[in-house]
Amino acid sequence: MGAPTIDRRGILRGSAVGAGAAAAAGLVGAGRAMAQAPAGSTWTQIRERGELRIGAAPSEPWFAKDQRSGEWSGIGWAMGVAVAKELNVKPVAVETSWGTAVAGLQANQFDVMFVMDATPQRALALDFPSQPFFYYAQGVLVRDGLVAKRWDDLNKPEVKIGVTLGTSPDRDVTIRLPKATIERFPSNDETTAAFQAGRVDAMSFFHPALVMQQRRVRKGTVLLPEPFRFSTTSAGVRREADKTWRDWLGLTLDYYYFTGQTQRIYEEFLVSRQIDPKTAPAIMRELWARS
Repeated sequence: MGAPTIDRRGILRGSAVGAGAAAAAGLVGAGRAMAQAPAGSTWTQIRERGELRIGAAPSEPWFAKDQRSGEWSGIGWAMGVAVAKELNVKPVAVETSWGTAVAGLQANQFDVMFVMDATPQRALALDFPSQPFFYYAQGVLVRDGLVAKRWDDLNKPEVKIGVTLGTSPDRDVTIRLPKATIERFPSNDETTAAFQAGRVDAMSFFHPALVMQQRRVRKGTVLLPEPFRFSTTSAGVRREADKTWRDWLGLTLDYYYFTGQTQRIYEEFLVSRQIDPKTAPAIMRELWARS
């Protein structure tokens, strides 16, 4: 699926004048409030440590760890680095998993988890900014020869679909495809390995992850079955009485999104993996609408 052939500069300029400028103005007010953040709040802890602790669950393209150097990359990590730079603090990765990330935030093991969807269940335990991080669509990478124009085409007992345990696609596919055979795996890598080995007929991630995995296995086709399932992702933070950290983070995410910086983070990561950004759907919903 190719990228929309539109003038991206025009939409980014227009968005920045409105929402981006408003977010910048909001940051000024938030800055005043931060000086009064109570002792023990997440904001105060970040400033006192001089570090932003970022929960990182290995799952490309969100978070990827180089096993030789120990360095992190990915869309979630890059945004964490950008936010830390705005705060003039050091970004520190705290390795976790999607299954334990909520508990890790509650236990104050890290300060934020990027690319965490604000589901109703998670919102019972955590706080999320009202502004989204970015948008994505749920899709499937299907084996050669399997046609799936609609989700109903996959809703059959003989169709085996791989998902990563505990993720939003896991929950969505479970509800959307009650007749299909759903195989759950502990990580994206293990889900992809099952697809590559032919143990499942398809696997379902959100579209940025599918783009990465198709490049890796070099087989199958990435599809966005109808009806389309568009979603936003967010950043989870610890729930506390003082909302300064949550609110400032939301304004910052909004500013980065509407000035095009979030899209650039995505495209830079694709290039780092030898993927042409023009061949991948954007993570700005406005770019989909004008395709």
